[in-house]
Amino acid sequence: QVQLGEFGGDLVKPGGSLRLSCVASGVNFRRTTAGWYRQAPGKQRELVAVIGSSGTTDYADSVKGRFTVSRDNAKSTVDLHMNDLKPDDTAIYYCTIQTIAGDYWGQGTQVTVSS
Repeated sequence: QVQLGEFGGDLVKPGGSLRLSCVASGVNFRRTTAGWYRQAPGKQRELVAVIGSSGTTDYADSVKGRFTVSRDNAKSTVDLHMNDLKPDDTAIYYCTIQTIAGDYWGQGTQVTVSS
C-alpha cells in the first residue's frame, strides 16, 4: 500500500523560508516522478515543482528562483525548499508521486504566509 506523508507546513511571514518534506512508503521510490502541487482557497490545484527519477526538475513560473525541489532516493523523500515566501504562496501543499501503477497523493500540509 502506497502512502505519502507530508511535513513542514506552518505560518511564516512574507520574505521568510520554509521546508516541506514528504516521505513515501510502499513504493520503489527511485523509479517515480515526485513533486508538489498546491491549492489556494477558491482556486484550482496547480503544479509547483516536479523532479523526475533522473533528477530533472521543472517549476511553475511563479516560484522559479525561489523554490527548490530535491529528492533522496535512499530515504524515499522529496523536499520543497521555499524562500522569499509571498502571501500568494498561501495554500495547502500536496506531495504526489507518479508510478506505472498510477498517481498517489498525500493529504496536504497548510502553508500560510502572513504578517
